Amino acid sequence: MNQVPWDAKELSVGQVSERSGVAISALHFYERQNLIHSRRTSGNQRRYPRETLRRIAFIRIAQRVGVPLASIAEYLSQLPNDHAPSRADWKRVTRLYQNEIDERIHRLQQLRDEFTECIGCGCLSIGSCKLANPYDTLADHGPGPRRLLEN
Repeated sequence: MNQVPWDAKELSVGQVSERSGVAISALHFYERQNLIHSRRTSGNQRRYPRETLRRIAFIRIAQRVGVPLASIAEYLSQLPNDHAPSRADWKRVTRLYQNEIDERIHRLQQLRDEFTECIGCGCLSIGSCKLANPYDTLADHGPGPRRLLEN
């Protein structure tokens, strides 16, 4: 294991991979998706600013809870690319995704609490659906999980 010096301003792709626990192929993917950025040396090697580690941590945590990469990219695009983001920068970005996270929590709680009774689709496949959706009235509101969308 090659220790990254604490004062290193730039890291190689191998160092970023080792320090973040993310495969090099994933780092290249993140870069193609404009989630992280590097510069090329005269020898065509990638060099990442040290603050890339913080961006990667954010990406991994957000992915772990199911935030789509497009949303992650939108949040990260609000951070400066020319210097390390400050606490104020991160706080501003946090406010941007707080509503989405709250909505995701609400949907997950609905799934946890209501899935065993009815998935809200109007399919009448579960016995209790006849009580929750008599005569398949939810079908008039369109396809898919109508009850979960309405709550």
